[in-house]
Amino acid sequence: MPFSLASVQDAVAAAVPDRPALIFRDRRFTYAQLVERTYRFANVLLAHGVDTPTPRAQLRNWESGQDQIALYLQNGNEYIEAQFGAIKAGAAPFNVNYRYVEEELRYLFDDAKAQAVVYHAQFAPLLAKVLAGRAAMKVLLQVEDGSGEPLLPGALDYEAALAAASPQRPDAEWSADDLYILYTGGTTGMPKGVLWRQGDILAAALGGRRSGGALLESLDEYADRARVISPNVYLPTPPFMHGTAQWIAYSAWNSGHTIVMQDVVDRFDPDDILSVIERERVNMLCLVGDAFGRPFLSALEDSGADVSSLTHILNGGAAMHPATKTALFDKLPSVRIIDTIGSSETGPQARQVAKDVSDTREAPRAVGGNCVLSADRTRVEAPGHKELGWFAKSGHVPLGYLGDEEKTKASFPVVDGVRYAAPGDRVRLREDGSIEFHGRDSQSINSGGEKVFVEEVERAVGAHPDVVDTLVSWRPSERWGQEVVAMVQLAPGAAPDNAAILAAAASHIARYKLPKAIVFVDKIGRQANGKPDYRWAKTMADAYADGDN
Repeated sequence: MPFSLASVQDAVAAAVPDRPALIFRDRRFTYAQLVERTYRFANVLLAHGVDTPTPRAQLRNWESGQDQIALYLQNGNEYIEAQFGAIKAGAAPFNVNYRYVEEELRYLFDDAKAQAVVYHAQFAPLLAKVLAGRAAMKVLLQVEDGSGEPLLPGALDYEAALAAASPQRPDAEWSADDLYILYTGGTTGMPKGVLWRQGDILAAALGGRRSGGALLESLDEYADRARVISPNVYLPTPPFMHGTAQWIAYSAWNSGHTIVMQDVVDRFDPDDILSVIERERVNMLCLVGDAFGRPFLSALEDSGADVSSLTHILNGGAAMHPATKTALFDKLPSVRIIDTIGSSETGPQARQVAKDVSDTREAPRAVGGNCVLSADRTRVEAPGHKELGWFAKSGHVPLGYLGDEEKTKASFPVVDGVRYAAPGDRVRLREDGSIEFHGRDSQSINSGGEKVFVEEVERAVGAHPDVVDTLVSWRPSERWGQEVVAMVQLAPGAAPDNAAILAAAASHIARYKLPKAIVFVDKIGRQANGKPDYRWAKTMADAYADGDN
């Protein structure tokens, strides 16, 4: 029987009300305290006109039927309170990348049809520009962050609003059909809202199963599990605006564990991470590939911090090189490193558990419900198939993409009467059952755990008037795993000016998407039909040496 995330959270809190649920800096919240604050937030939304959801049966797979609430926040207890509080008001919260520039935010808010925004005060000046000329939001809630920014006109102070709200359970119905929305990048370079039923995301990624894989069938089972476990302390270091951090935290909470957030939230600070591990006796540390793993290793070598409490390193969002894992085992021989591969459209699809150095080069294996579809998406491939297929998942999968019928039908095909999620990863299923990954079919770059889509960068770089044509690819990076490289063809007589091109692009895309290098070429490689030649672009990026072009 499926359940809403709100019902599960409340059941666990009722079972272990005094257990620590969330620790952030000097703030400590028990499960009971956290639930009360979600109730208060929900009641603030309801008092400002958040609507009752339209029944799922009346909607198509790409339609919402709920009010969307933007979470424009860095990590902090407010992120969790707002997300679950919105859910308990019958609304659908969605993640906002706080690195986005004005143009990107405008698109995102329009695409989501946002009805309310919860935001850190430091983002108020940019948010004011984004909201100018738009229909009024039902409510704006501004979170104090020490930046000194005054409240936007009509906005409420977050803590004052919660203090004035009722701590009682909100008057709203909760359903497993209510949405969990996770925005991710799309193949066109624009973000897409992945629509999950809460009952499905719970089963797919948020701890809705027993250790053997069977679904939990009652709220009493969630409560009983929370009572009997020996709780661990989890530190999910990525921003909560990404699914990796949410899935680690919420699956842990749904079992009754404790979540800690690092003190420094505007960047990855490995020294701060080590301090928090020592202070809070963290057991489970979440990292994002080499972009997090290598700086963490460097800090660990120079630190005298006591990290003996660590038992597991959970890696997700980007691949971690075997050499990085080997170095981690050298420093932390008793830990286990768990690599999980998946997407916003599938949840976890493959996993590899390394117990020691000998396991670091093992290929990941698919977890339950995952398979490989043929290249033409007409059949399920058997192990050892020759051509590349699509990594796919059946069972508990999303409904589709918010407002996008065409992409929903393309990414969630029906094969022999079974509906699959196949967002675009090209793979081969080996004879031994392991997965050979070849990457996302659409052109995307994974830089430090952030997806960067080449078409979006190309549009931004092309905004400079001297740029005649451009293609974007990537080169390997020890720091980021992959980093963006732009091949640029200039207008006749124009002089190469990296700074000017980057400045023009920065008004369209976030800083982390900007090229780390620009290669000026006489002519961009394209096919006879005018389509981009990305093989040429990759060859050029690989050949480019560090330094000025």
